[in-house]
Amino acid sequence: MTPFFSAPTVPTELEELHDHPLAQNKGLYRIALLIPLCGSAGLWAPSCISSAQVAVEELNRAGGINGRKIQLIMIDAALEASISIEKAVNDLIETGSIDAIVGMHISAIRQRLSKVVRQRIPYVYTPLYEGGESTAGLFAIGETPQEQLGPSMDLIQRQYKPKSWALIGNDYVWPRTSHLFAKSKLREMSVGLAYEKYLPFGLTNMAHYVEEIAATGAEAVLISLVGQDAVAFNRAFGSAGLHRRMVRLSCAVEENALMASGSRNSKRLFVASSYFATLPTEANAAFKELYYGVHGDQAPALNALGQSTYEGVHFLAGLMSGHASVWHEHGGCNALPVRHRSGRKTMTSDQSKRAPIYLARADGLQFEVIKEL
Repeated sequence: MTPFFSAPTVPTELEELHDHPLAQNKGLYRIALLIPLCGSAGLWAPSCISSAQVAVEELNRAGGINGRKIQLIMIDAALEASISIEKAVNDLIETGSIDAIVGMHISAIRQRLSKVVRQRIPYVYTPLYEGGESTAGLFAIGETPQEQLGPSMDLIQRQYKPKSWALIGNDYVWPRTSHLFAKSKLREMSVGLAYEKYLPFGLTNMAHYVEEIAATGAEAVLISLVGQDAVAFNRAFGSAGLHRRMVRLSCAVEENALMASGSRNSKRLFVASSYFATLPTEANAAFKELYYGVHGDQAPALNALGQSTYEGVHFLAGLMSGHASVWHEHGGCNALPVRHRSGRKTMTSDQSKRAPIYLARADGLQFEVIKEL
């Protein structure tokens, strides 16, 4: 396999970057892959790295992006990272050391970086998010609460008829905005809100919050916790046996978090997403064949967030192939017709044809896709 991944040490001073090999090697198309490598969201990293590598392998076999072979430059985009993400990215852009960004990180980081990148290079933001991103030069391709959360809450409400819901999430923009939407849905359905809480990242003991939720009598809980925090919550929830009287819904629990939570702690856990590893579609079958062909049978778990980096690299290639001279004038999701590969839907140039959303139920250590929403 040809080498296509690089994880250089990013110099801390701008003057050092002028002599850095990244700034000198103009023959490559350098994509900064921004993913959390530590902290609560670090659980996602192996799947995200491996999926992006598959896209690079595919594109490099076909000539790269606009005739330049692609190199991935890894940058830690965790909130808990020791480096300043704004300084690192700005320095790399200033010295011409990166040509584009593919970011799979939380929205708080995206909001900070949108003020730094400023249309100097294309920025593709890949995961589910709160919606509303329209910054020029920044392309958010993930699903939003209107697409993902609304239909799944409707189905849970019809199926289980909970009299009230509890909402719990990390304290940043995506959970808070998603829960504003969730509360509007509850009002629309004439269903009560029993509990609402926002937690700092990195709490390892969730027993207290599980006890608080249990005391409210809520019969459904929406979990908008990130990575390892969702794992800690599910473990406490399972230990308390709350699945016997409460269903759980999440838009962010994925295969790694499911495995880390354990099957005994994932009963009656539902997840809404546009991608699952078990998705029985032609697009996913083709993606899985490529993925395991590159990485082998022991590869990191396929999941929605990893697939998003695969799709994000391909989206970037399609963007630069079709819109290299005008990308900086547009932004958001449907701003430009971009034809690109995806593991979650068949290839199309019509961005208005969004990927379907599915509801899945935890079944042991896998998700069983039960319905297209």
